[in-house]
Amino acid sequence: MAIKKIEQYLATGRRKRSVARVFLRPGGTGKITVNGRAFEEYFPTEAGRIPAKFPLTVVEMADRFDVVVLADGGGIAGQSGAIRLGIARALVEFNAELRGPLKKAGLLTRDPREHERKKYGQKGARARFQFSKR
Repeated sequence: MAIKKIEQYLATGRRKRSVARVFLRPGGTGKITVNGRAFEEYFPTEAGRIPAKFPLTVVEMADRFDVVVLADGGGIAGQSGAIRLGIARALVEFNAELRGPLKKAGLLTRDPREHERKKYGQKGARARFQFSKR
């Protein structure tokens, strides 16, 4: 029994508190699956879908790959951004010549803005309880 090996490119994307492991499989039909669910089901609004699909649109290869994503942590916006970085990195792993257009579009830069922790004795990261003088 010969084991059939799947050709795929793995990359990790991070944004805020989200981490996305992206598996790019060439020769697909453009189907994207996130955590075992359909892409449209996982991101019900266009605001979540557009950033995630953007790297494939930039290099005009949206229908040449099947994308399987395992996203964890954060919210919808963070996961969408993490998927965006993951897909861009996987495309560079697939073909190093795509680095130029992806870098020009700013897709290979990790967004450094992080979630700020809540401070003790306070309402939030920056929010304070109301001060009363008397």
